[in-house]
Amino acid sequence: MSHNVKGLSAEEALAKLQEGNKTYLNASSNPGNISPEIRKDTCTNGQFPYAVVVTCSDSRVIPESIFSAGIGELFTIRVAGNVIGNHQLGSIEYAADHLGSNLVVVLGHTNCGAVGAAIGGGAEGFIKSITDEIKSAIGDEKDAYKASCLNVNNSIKRITDAIDIPSLKVVGAIYNIEDGSVEFMK
Repeated sequence: MSHNVKGLSAEEALAKLQEGNKTYLNASSNPGNISPEIRKDTCTNGQFPYAVVVTCSDSRVIPESIFSAGIGELFTIRVAGNVIGNHQLGSIEYAADHLGSNLVVVLGHTNCGAVGAAIGGGAEGFIKSITDEIKSAIGDEKDAYKASCLNVNNSIKRITDAIDIPSLKVVGAIYNIEDGSVEFMK
C-alpha cells in the first residue's frame, strides 16, 4: 500500500493541502490514513511527506487534522509562535534534501498566545526568546491578526534567506481556530 505523495511539486502539494482543509471543515474525525498497513509501509519504505508544515505548538492547531492528512504525508515542525531558529531550519533542510518535500507552509493562527504576549510587551524566562523574535517581526502592530501575518512573513523570510533549494516553495497561511479554515497568504 503506497500513499502516493512522493515527488509532488510544490503546486500539487499546495492543492492537496487546500483540498484537505475543505474536507476538514465539515469533518468530525480525521479521514487521513493511519492504518496498520500505512505504518508498516512507511516503516519499511520510508517517509516521503509532500509538505513541511511549520506551525505553533498550540494544542488547537493540529496540521494532520487541519489538512486531512495521514501518516507519512506531512513533516510537521511545531514551536510556540511558529518562530524559526536553527533547529527548525535544519528540520526543513532535512525534509527538502532527504525526503523530497517541495513545499513549506508556515502556518500561523488566530488567537495565538505567543503573538498576544509579544503585542502585550513580551514575557520572561525562556519564553522571552520567542516573544522577542515575534516582537521584532511585528514592531508596534497591535492588531492580532495583522501581527500573526507579519510573524508568518518573518518566518518565511528567515527560511528563504537561509535555505537555497530551487525546487522549494515557501508559503504562509493563517489557521482560524474558530471555524477551521486556512487562508493561504498571497
